[in-house]
Amino acid sequence: MNNGYEINPRKEAFKEGISALTGLATSVVSDVLGRTIGAVNILPVNKSPVSVCGNAVTVSVRAGDNLMIHKALQILQPGDVLVVDGGGDISRALFGEIMMTVAKSKGAVGAVFDAAIRDVEAFERHRFPCWARGVNMRGPYKDGPGSINVPVSIGGMVIHPGDVILGDSDGIIALSPELVLEAARLGKEKEITERKTIQSIIDGKYDDAWVDVSLKQKGVL
Repeated sequence: MNNGYEINPRKEAFKEGISALTGLATSVVSDVLGRTIGAVNILPVNKSPVSVCGNAVTVSVRAGDNLMIHKALQILQPGDVLVVDGGGDISRALFGEIMMTVAKSKGAVGAVFDAAIRDVEAFERHRFPCWARGVNMRGPYKDGPGSINVPVSIGGMVIHPGDVILGDSDGIIALSPELVLEAARLGKEKEITERKTIQSIIDGKYDDAWVDVSLKQKGVL
């Protein structure tokens, strides 16, 4: 680290884990991992449904400053998700159409900001998935400092460089490579169970007896 600046190498993507997790719903994966994983108040800016699964390249910046995000764009590779901790500040946008176009040209598959972005119509037009805390037309400072590929906090969720980012219209979650394959296995099992439940509702065979059982255990019934 030098005067508040830190640039670390990009972590290689865990391709097997990304492939296994792709297509699963964030809600399902969060459920099977105890419902404790997931960013809060970080929502998609796209109007159309979004889905992404990729490798986290992380950036931490001071409020309202995007100098080190520009540096991070230089190291992005296909399949990466740019993840930026802007301290939750939404007084200035850290990312817009020009930077999005650079990220997309490098093969990035999405971006996540605990901060504000702008040019939201461009993200929709180019079908580039982006999650953010807010939107603001005001531009950023470009003075630094900041750090690249360090642990960051996004909506209360800690994300490490090289984590697998799973995002959809409900939000985003991040999983360490050690957790991904098991989470994918459990998530696929839960999706099968949920599809069966939904079919039982459609067929008029849904069993909701568990509700009264739970209430009796609590002394309500």
